Amino acid sequence: MKNTVFTGAATAIVTPLTADGVDYPRFGRLIDWQIEAGIDAIVVAGTTGEGSTLTDAEHKEVIRYCVERVAGRVPVIAGTGSNDIAYAIELTKYACEVGADAMLLVTPYYNKATQQGLIQSFTAIADASTKPCILYNVPGRTGCNLLPTTVAKLAQHPNIVGIKEASGNISQIAQVAHLCGDNIDIYSGNDDQIVPVLSLGGKGVISVLSNLLPAETSKMCHDYMAGRTAEATAAQLMYLPLVDALFCEVNPIPVKAAMAAMGYGEDYLRLPLTPMEDAHRETLLGLMKEQNLI
Repeated sequence: MKNTVFTGAATAIVTPLTADGVDYPRFGRLIDWQIEAGIDAIVVAGTTGEGSTLTDAEHKEVIRYCVERVAGRVPVIAGTGSNDIAYAIELTKYACEVGADAMLLVTPYYNKATQQGLIQSFTAIADASTKPCILYNVPGRTGCNLLPTTVAKLAQHPNIVGIKEASGNISQIAQVAHLCGDNIDIYSGNDDQIVPVLSLGGKGVISVLSNLLPAETSKMCHDYMAGRTAEATAAQLMYLPLVDALFCEVNPIPVKAAMAAMGYGEDYLRLPLTPMEDAHRETLLGLMKEQNLI
C-alpha cells in the first residue's frame, strides 16, 4: 500500500485574476478561508485554477505562493501536467523544489497520445518527481482516455499514488479499483459522483463545489467513510442542483462567477473563456442564496 496524499475533499482552487494579473491578496484570503473551513487539501493551478492560460512565470509563482501561504496546514497538490512533457517535467521539478506535497498530472491534451504514449509520458514525469503524483483522467476536456489497464501499469510506479477520475464512467472507475487495488488511490473528479466513487473504495474528491462549500464537501466524504452513508447520500443529492449550475457552462466559468459573488476576486477570465451568460448566472446566484452563500 502506498502513502495516501489526502482523504476527504481537496479544493481545485480558483486563481483570482484581474486584467493586471493574479490577485494575490484575494488568493491568499481564499486559501486561508478554505483551510479554516476544514478543507482536506488544495489543488493549485489545475483546470479550475486556469493553469492553461497562466504564463509560465505565473504558473510557477502561483504554486510557490500557495505552498508558502498554506504553510503546511494541509497538503498542496500542484497542477503540473501538460501536453508538452518536457514542460511538465520542468514544472514538476519546480513544484517539488518549492515544497508542493504532490503533483496532479493531466493526460496530454490535443496530442491525443496512445496508451503506450501515456505510459511513457507519465513514467517520465514521475521519474523526475521527488513527490507523489496523482494522474488526472478527464477525456471530455483532453480527447484522451486513460484506460484502466493503463492505470494498472502506471500504478506500479512508486511515485504514482492516485488518480483523479473525471471520465464520468462509473464502470470504468470500478475497473480501475478492481485492477489496481491498494496500488492507487481513487478520487472523484466529478462533484455529482462523490458518493458513488467513495462506494467503490475511493478516498475522496478533487472538487469544484468545495470552492463554495469546503466544510460541507469535506463532511460529505468523511460522513461516508465513517459509515454515515445516509447523511452523505442526502448531501450528495441536496447539492446536485448547485453542482449542475456550476457545470452548466465550461468550468471554471460558473465557479469564477460564484467566487466573485462571495467576494473572492473579480469575475474575470482569460480568453478563450468568457464571463457567464446572464440567464445561467441568475440560476447559479439563486441557488447560492438558498444555501446562504450570498
